[in-house]
This record gives sequence, structure tokens and C-alpha cells, in this order.
Amino acid sequence: VQLQASGGGSVQPGGSLRLSCAASRSIFRFDAMGWYRQAPGKQRELVATITNGGSTNYADSVKGRFTISGDNAKKTVYLQMNSLKPEDTAVFYCYAENVNFYSDSGVIVAQKDIWGQGTLVTVSS
Repeated sequence: VQLQASGGGSVQPGGSLRLSCAASRSIFRFDAMGWYRQAPGKQRELVATITNGGSTNYADSVKGRFTISGDNAKKTVYLQMNSLKPEDTAVFYCYAENVNFYSDSGVIVAQKDIWGQGTLVTVSS
């Protein structure tokens, strides 16, 4: 069971990037997905979340610049990041909350949260 994140990279200030996070086939239910980020020397912080009902939540620092969206059929969440600033530089991690998935043996497993690997976003001129 895994979350596969992609889309990070380097961009100049004012530029845009789109992150994607796809849940593996074994995951069949979750309450929400979202993104955290961790900048060098700082704690991990919430960026944005979206529930399976479509409700969204954003950190104040990204409101109006970032947009989170989801495709339930594809079990994928996206983070469109516009007007990027140098202070957005961080490793971005996707996660899923209150997850149900099938183990390799076919047993249904409930897990509070699952994290994907990080993807680095660098905003620099």
C-alpha cells in the first residue's frame, strides 16, 4: 500500500508547479488526502487537505495561490501551486487519512494515516 507523489521540481519565483499523489490499488477508502511540507530547519506543516466529499482546507500562507483537487475514481489528489515564492521551498509530502486497504493476503486493514515519499519543490531565481 502506498501513495506515489510526483511533480516537484525547480521554478523561479512567480512560477507554477502541479503536484500529484496517487493512491495504490489496494487502498479502497479514505476520509481525506492532502499535503504537508517541510522546509529546511523547520517542522512539517499542513499545506492543504481535501475530504472525499470535496471539502478543502488550506494553510493561511498558501490561500489564494494553491488549489487542491481530487479525482476519487483515480484515487489521486492534485496540488496546483501558483505564484510560488522562495519561502515555498520545501519537501512536500502527501498523505491519506483514515485509510482502509487490502493487505497482500487480502485482509482489510484500517490505518489512521499513510504517507507518500516526499517530492522537492525549489523556488529560486
